[in-house]
Amino acid sequence: MTDNLVSFRSPTLFMPKTTLIDQSLLNQTVQLAKESPRQRRNANFHPTDEFPAHRLINAMQPGSYVRPHRHLDAAKDETIVVLQGRFGYLSFNEDGQIEEAIELIPGGPVFGIDIPHGTMHTILALEPNSVFFEAKAGPFVPLSTEEIAAWSPAEGTAEADALWSTWRARFA
Repeated sequence: MTDNLVSFRSPTLFMPKTTLIDQSLLNQTVQLAKESPRQRRNANFHPTDEFPAHRLINAMQPGSYVRPHRHLDAAKDETIVVLQGRFGYLSFNEDGQIEEAIELIPGGPVFGIDIPHGTMHTILALEPNSVFFEAKAGPFVPLSTEEIAAWSPAEGTAEADALWSTWRARFA
């Protein structure tokens, strides 16, 4: 951990080195996503899961299924800005009907979104090696049963794969 810290005037006060969000970091995170069974991987800039402000990049490959969910905590709005590749964002009503389908492309007409807490949503990589920056309030708390879409299949199932393919077709 001390490799990321430099002394600032006092031996007891440390300031973190500046972290570069550059092509090298994106490439490293993309490689880890390719090697992951879930086909996605994040690189966190916040020091711990308990930290109050979470900032990270998330690299995803097509086929990575993010189960539809929402954050019920009023402090858990999410902001996503696409850095590389192409993503599809979907929001849903309580019955699983798609309410919004938004394509996100860096430099495109829409390259970022701010998702209000309570919004049932998912995101899917539409191109290989896609990466987005995400910011939301910490601390990390696993999703509760009430936050996961009851109508959505569990990750790693044939039903989830079929649903992902249906969603992907919306962005053809």
